[in-house]
This record gives sequence, structure tokens and C-alpha cells, in this order.
Amino acid sequence: MPAAPAVPPPLPISEHTLANGLRLVVSPDHAVPSVTVNLWYDVGSRHEQPGRSGFAHLFEHVMFQGSTHVARSQHIALVQGCGGTANATTWFDRTNYFETVPVGALELALWLEADRLGGLLDALTQASLDNQREVVKEEKRQRYDNVPYGDVLQRVVELTFPADHPYGHTTIGSMDDLDAASLDDVREFFRAHYLPSNAVLSVVGDVGVERATELVEREFGPLTDRVRPDVPDPAPLPPLTGSPRDEVRAAVPSDAVHLSWRLPALDQDEFDALDVALGVLGDGQSARLHRRLVRTELAEAAGASSLGLIGGNSIGIVSGRARDGVPVERVESTLLAEVARLGAEGPTEEEVDRVVAQFERSWLQSLSRIDSRADQLSRAATLLDDPARVNERITEVRAVTPEQVRDAAARWLSPTSCGTLVHVQEA
Repeated sequence: MPAAPAVPPPLPISEHTLANGLRLVVSPDHAVPSVTVNLWYDVGSRHEQPGRSGFAHLFEHVMFQGSTHVARSQHIALVQGCGGTANATTWFDRTNYFETVPVGALELALWLEADRLGGLLDALTQASLDNQREVVKEEKRQRYDNVPYGDVLQRVVELTFPADHPYGHTTIGSMDDLDAASLDDVREFFRAHYLPSNAVLSVVGDVGVERATELVEREFGPLTDRVRPDVPDPAPLPPLTGSPRDEVRAAVPSDAVHLSWRLPALDQDEFDALDVALGVLGDGQSARLHRRLVRTELAEAAGASSLGLIGGNSIGIVSGRARDGVPVERVESTLLAEVARLGAEGPTEEEVDRVVAQFERSWLQSLSRIDSRADQLSRAATLLDDPARVNERITEVRAVTPEQVRDAAARWLSPTSCGTLVHVQEA
């Protein structure tokens, strides 16, 4: 029999917690003279209060508007001036900020992050808030309102979760909520969530553990912590009932259908089986949906994916765009039939092996770069409470069996427990 594929050697991982609660993860890599600083805050759109949607994403922008010792817009300019890059992203479960710089600029990157964590409110003004509020509104117009299918995620989460659920709205939030936000509201949000004990800092690259720890203690150690608000995770919800449905007439290039299911949270064993199930259905041109709909010219495109979330539930999505002249109802019924068949019959071993191989390739590619490696370490520490899970991930996914995929699909991906979103071309 062929030997089992080898598991890559584990990444070196060192953990340290500062007195103020900041969690530090260091992973040295001396292959190139660069280093990534990656800071994850345990705050995303699911932590927002009613009437305050969009605040987590707003702060992604506000955090570049200056701090105690850094002028407005100078954070990125200083990083770029030394040959580095910087950016930030927001999602349902977190907000992260990151810089990749030549190793000689590591102290600068750490100082910049510490200065805005400790001193953002010193520079936050009504003018900067108003400016970034307009930037976010323009981003919503460009990415959500004025592009075909730009409202898919918003409508999918509204079908999948109750309106008052933490995952019942997207990170872009409500423009009415942002317009109503006062300077005091924004300051309160910062004080509640941007504190050392609510953050994970990963340092990856050409630096030793002792040196990285020394620099982080020097820059972040003096920052004082505050009492973190009690934000309990929502209880897991069962699969959807009632078959919620939404139909939209819009200026889209073709009719399309998007099916959504509630899945277990990403820290649950069944999530991996469902992630593989969705890969069997929709990951690549060898997947079932592509072969069943695209090759037979029922659809222009068809796919499936999961959104792994930590607050009680995740989301699974299956979608297809009808070819001209093909009723969207036929695409919908075919999608549902393929989902049902997977739950009834399960996948073949070859299908599972294909999905696992695709995952491994993507995973190893993400770990080959120090910036994405740092992001994976911060993610595992923040969402799964263990950065070493990065070293176990391939083994975890390889352990998924066809029987587990079948059983999980039958339980969670029933055609009677999905929400349905249909986009129909305007006449």
C-alpha cells in the first residue's frame, strides 16, 4: 500500500502573556529578513449592540486616523516609508491589523500598534469620525449597493439568523446606525473592546523569541488594561425551519439562487465534515455541482462554501447562476437534489481525498508566507484559544471520513432546513 502522505514539520510557536493580558505568539523564521506584526482584537460585528451596527468595521478605518504620537494617515505612510505594507480587515468575529516590514523596522511596527491601542482617543475628533463615516458609506455603495449580487451576504445572513442574533447583520452595518453614532458612542465602543486583554499579537519572521518578547513588553507592557464587558457567546441554534425565502428583482447579469444553512460553530467536530461536504459539492471543476449544472449548461456557475464562525453557528452556502433561457427554478431544484443525494448516499473516498488534497495545498500555501502564517496563528489563538492548532490542522482534516461527511450532510444540509435567496433579472 502507498505510504500515507507526510505531515509537514510543525511551526515553532512560543506563547507569552503580558501582565496586562495581551497574548503574544512568536514564530521565528530566518529564511528572509522580514517580519510580520499581526494584531487580532476579539471584536467583530457579532459584538455590536442593537442600534450600533457597523461600529467594528468603522474602527478598522478610524484606527488609521492618528493616535497620541502619530499624525492622521501617518501610520501607513511610516510603514511604507521603510519598505513595508500595512492594512486591516473586519469580520463577524474579529478585527485585525497587520504590518509586514524589513526586520529593522520591527520596533517601528510594534510602536505604531501600541501607540494607537493606548492613545487612539487622544486623536479621535468629530472631524475624523465624520470623515471615516463617509468613507464607510462610500465603501457600502461601491461594494454592496451598486454591484450585481452585492447584497447576497446581507440577505443570506438575514435569512439564516433572527434579526436580533449577533450574526443577523453584516460587518458593513446599517448606515442609519452609523449616521446616529455620536463621538461618545464611538469612544465607548473603543474603551470596551480595544484593550490589551482582548487582543492577540503574533510576530512571525526573522526575529528570535527573546528579542520579540523584549520589544513587545517594552511597547505594550506599559498599557493599562480595563474590565472587559461580558459578551456571552450566543447559544447554538438548530437547523433552520420554515424554509425562509427572499426574491429580489435587480440589474443582475443572470438569474441566480443562493441556498443557506445553519452549521455548527467552527470549533465543533462536525464543522470539518460539513466543510468537506461543501467542498465535494462545489469546490472546483471536478465538484458535483459544476459537473451537474455547468457541464450540462443549466448554469453559468455553481459552487458551495462554508463561513466558519465561532459564536454558536456557522453558515453554509450553495449557489448557482442560470444560463440564458434556463428557469432559475430548475437550477434551484437541481441544487437541492444534489445536496439531498450527498446526505443520502455520502461521498466517495476519491471525492473526499480530492477535497482534502485541495485543502492541504491551500493551507500550506497560506503557511508559506509570513504574513498569512501570522494571521493563521492569531486566528487560532483568538477563536480556538490555541495557536498550536495550526500545526494540527492538516491531521484534523485528513481524519474526516466519507461516513462522517454523509451523516453531517444528512443532519445539517437537509433541503427542508435551508433559506433561499433568488435574484431575478429586471424586465
